Amino acid sequence: MEKQMVKITSCNVTQCAYNKHNACHTLAITVGGPGDPCPCCDTFMAGSQKGGIMDVQGGIGACKVENCSYNQSLECSAPSVDVGMHESHPDCFTYKPK
Repeated sequence: MEKQMVKITSCNVTQCAYNKHNACHTLAITVGGPGDPCPCCDTFMAGSQKGGIMDVQGGIGACKVENCSYNQSLECSAPSVDVGMHESHPDCFTYKPK
């Protein structure tokens, strides 16, 4: 069975290089970093250089957050994902603990 990548429906992290008009335009992000229980966007990149492809709607390439109920074999199974700032870093706002 072919699995479709879960899409990012909104991202309010405007300082990210991949964000244009509150949307993510990279092919895929990784949620969670090595040993990080937080659902942070590990792909976040600040700076003046802009990246991404305007015609692309970002998706979730991998989820490393073990205690998220949408994490199935390191893949996201949520219907869609919203990303936003939490304290000083971007998080997956769709995260739901097991």
